[in-house]
Amino acid sequence: MAVPPNTYSVLAYNTAGASENKIHDDAVAQRFGFAGGLVPGVEVYAYMTHMPVERWGRAWLARGTAECRFRNPVYDGETAIVSARDTPSGLDIDVESRGVVCAIGKAGLPPAATAPSLGSFARVPECATRPAADETSLAPGTWLGVEPFVVTAEMAAQYLRDVRESAAIYDREDLLHPGIVLRLGNFALMRNVVLGPWIHVGSEVQHLAAARVGNALDARARVVANYEHKGHRFVALEVLVVADEVTPVALVNHLAIYRPRQTDAV
Repeated sequence: MAVPPNTYSVLAYNTAGASENKIHDDAVAQRFGFAGGLVPGVEVYAYMTHMPVERWGRAWLARGTAECRFRNPVYDGETAIVSARDTPSGLDIDVESRGVVCAIGKAGLPPAATAPSLGSFARVPECATRPAADETSLAPGTWLGVEPFVVTAEMAAQYLRDVRESAAIYDREDLLHPGIVLRLGNFALMRNVVLGPWIHVGSEVQHLAAARVGNALDARARVVANYEHKGHRFVALEVLVVADEVTPVALVNHLAIYRPRQTDAV
């Protein structure tokens, strides 16, 4: 199909078909009312980031901002069309698939970004014996940790293939894709509590430094809210992603439905 100007076309791929989060499994997702397993929101965000990287390049990866909100699922094997429109503050971005808007967002390039101090984000280990996700284990004020892991060249290259990224800057400059950085928001949940099927709802991202191949990434996350809305149970995290234990690379506000209202009915 022809792709109009200011758009980017991606053949979506469900990277999480074998994930512990069974919302990405076809059979489970269908019981929750979806047509099949959901392509992870982090990867839909990854599709969206092609547009600001195309516009601003490395500068956006080092200090740019982004917002994403997921409205409808993107499914494996379907075409996702990412569109960008100029605004006074940057770009408005949306993702459409199967004739419906699946995600909306924004991106901008402020003149500078100020990183919070590492001391303001508690460094805690991943929970060795994960409790069930609930109002106690995810109470506001709770700190969650992700242990450092090195993003190897092989991991970085596989991610570019998985999200069908065509921008050359990542290979050319040995930079990590911002989708990898946002994944640490998910890791902060998955590695510290036991979840049933759950859904990433949206994120706000402030880049603080460009992450590179070979960096050891960790996350320091604080639960800022845990609430019910329309029968769903939501959790909001503030996540500082750090490279090599000394360099903040992104500050993320991460929102998820950790207990969908359909849970008791399936």
